[in-house]
Amino acid sequence: MGSTWGNAIHISVFGESHGAGIGVVIDGFPSGVPYDEAFVLREMERRAPGRNKQSTQRKEADLPLIQSGIYNGKTTGTPICALIQNTNQHSGDYASLAAQPRPGHADYTGMLRYKGCNDPRGGGHFSGRLTAPLVFAGALCKLWLQTQGVQVGSHIQSIAQIQDMPFDDVDVTPAQLEALREADYPVNNPRALEAMLAAIEDARMEQDSVGGVIECAAIGLPAGLGSPMLDTVESRLASILFAVPAVKGVEFGAGFAFAALRGSHANDALYQENGVVKTETNNNGGINGGITNGMPLIVRACIKATPSIGITQETLNLQTGKTEPLSIHGRHDPCIVTRAAPVIEAACAIALADLLREANGYA
Repeated sequence: MGSTWGNAIHISVFGESHGAGIGVVIDGFPSGVPYDEAFVLREMERRAPGRNKQSTQRKEADLPLIQSGIYNGKTTGTPICALIQNTNQHSGDYASLAAQPRPGHADYTGMLRYKGCNDPRGGGHFSGRLTAPLVFAGALCKLWLQTQGVQVGSHIQSIAQIQDMPFDDVDVTPAQLEALREADYPVNNPRALEAMLAAIEDARMEQDSVGGVIECAAIGLPAGLGSPMLDTVESRLASILFAVPAVKGVEFGAGFAFAALRGSHANDALYQENGVVKTETNNNGGINGGITNGMPLIVRACIKATPSIGITQETLNLQTGKTEPLSIHGRHDPCIVTRAAPVIEAACAIALADLLREANGYA
């Protein structure tokens, strides 16, 4: 099933962008975890649309309505179901897209996959709107991971050609991750943020869009988590990260930069400090042979520019069989990267919680 994921913690995402609502069912989640509503709502707010001119002006409260699995302020261990209502749809903006699929979007492939029966409004089940239930599931997983001494956080590594200061991959701190979580725009360098926002504004004024990269870190992970070959930590994380709409690339540690490094520079030398094995560098992003080594886990996700743009584009008209101009109407993000950090964190938190539960014998 394309909308169900997990080995020990199973999540199933449902709904369409312009349907009555969207949501998630989480099965296999530990019992007895306190439900910190303020924390969960803050995570939802970080992703929510309509907060600034860098995002779509579709305004949604994104309040998760708990249907099951939480009682007296704690998780019960039975399936958790949360529903998020859609309240601000402009479905008429998408009426022409059945005949003219948007370049770069899933209009055409979705129609093929579901033989024309899919809901095309706002992208339907392919919409970035479906990341809201993912963030809810990730928030719950973060709450449990915190009880295990694990924290997950991220920052905007780049937007367009503008780079933020990367994490110190051998020394990411809980305070740093918490400060980024509380920031309106999670960046390490305020001057980089100014240039990023200017680049987004330039694209917006030209009815275009820009993409970027989110760098995510997980700290406190035990060494020895994961498996080799076909079920590695990387493959598990990548499988859910690629479920996030617009993610087109994932790398761990030095990633593609390894191609330019000699082994003498790429290798991470081991040493011992107070009985704990560490590495001098962290080019491998905290993972060797598909298994965590105890160093910070570092992963980056590349997010493409929003395909729905105001500039007139050429696309095939499926009714006439001719290539014709397409003008896309509606409310779309000139850059989704500013809202993507909590989504990438959520995906990583779900995968890591699943791996930890599985390691403890709950798969």
